[in-house]
Amino acid sequence: MTTYARALKGRRIRCSSGTADKTQAQEYHDKLKAESWRIQRLGEKPEYTWDKAACKFLLETQHKATHERDKEKLRWLQQFLRNKPLQEIDRELIDHIAHTKAKDTSPSTANRYLALIRVVLRKACHDWEWIDKIPKIRLFPEPKRRIRWLTPEQVKKLLNELPQHQQDMMIFGLSTGLRQSNVLNLEWNQTDLERNVAWIHPDQAKARKAIHVPLNSVAMAVLLRQVGKHHNRVFTFRGNPIAWVNTRAWKLALKRAGIENFRWHDLRHTWASWLAQQGTPMNVLQELGGWESEEMVRRYAHLSKPQLMQHAELVSNILGDTILSHQKEKRG
Repeated sequence: MTTYARALKGRRIRCSSGTADKTQAQEYHDKLKAESWRIQRLGEKPEYTWDKAACKFLLETQHKATHERDKEKLRWLQQFLRNKPLQEIDRELIDHIAHTKAKDTSPSTANRYLALIRVVLRKACHDWEWIDKIPKIRLFPEPKRRIRWLTPEQVKKLLNELPQHQQDMMIFGLSTGLRQSNVLNLEWNQTDLERNVAWIHPDQAKARKAIHVPLNSVAMAVLLRQVGKHHNRVFTFRGNPIAWVNTRAWKLALKRAGIENFRWHDLRHTWASWLAQQGTPMNVLQELGGWESEEMVRRYAHLSKPQLMQHAELVSNILGDTILSHQKEKRG
């Protein structure tokens, strides 16, 4: 049954009550009218649900590299927040969600879900003005993560266990240090094979800044093997763009190679660790990797310390000459 209600500024809104029963329709009409009066006269905000906020968030952030992962997290959160008015999402409910997730994941993974709830609620409060305040969200303490990287020998073992299409992606990732999403979604229009360069657009980069990617000889060899396989995407399998790397084949290859506790993203850590060990300056490493701050690159600084010896020896040489000269003068 059609129901009418007066919105702000007296405009008439036509909507359905979802029922053919006159009594129920009248109750629905009265409820809408009362809500409209409270909004107009008392300054109350209309009631928005989590579902509407989540949908609006996904629409506004569909350009993000984490868009698909955000959708997966939001799907899991629906069991707790489906049709929940935003005003009713309190600290107690969020703590319940947090401890439920923490039962089968690490604290850092649970924190990613909590951070997503927080960013959606912050947008609802500060950007869209749907609610007046948000509950405080407590994150789990996270131990400082050890940098996981492979030795050249481990890389060789893993490559031997992977199918060819995953070998190529792994080699390209190790050659460029690009993130998983940037490798997977790389398009031919982002490459210049004559100048040996590729680039990541700002909306594809985590730091929202374009990344210039110099292609070394190994990376170039990988790209040349992909030419002609697809008109748009670089990395494919049986003619179709590859959508995911954390596959059963990847997990089995890790197991056969005897490599534990290793993610695809750790290839980026491996690339950065190798460069640091070869004495690459931290500012150069930051630019190559597209990191937003120096702090994020300092994780690899300790790996470059053996390279400091050559600089320490400069003082040793000067001091050695000084001591030798002093000894000669003393004998004279």
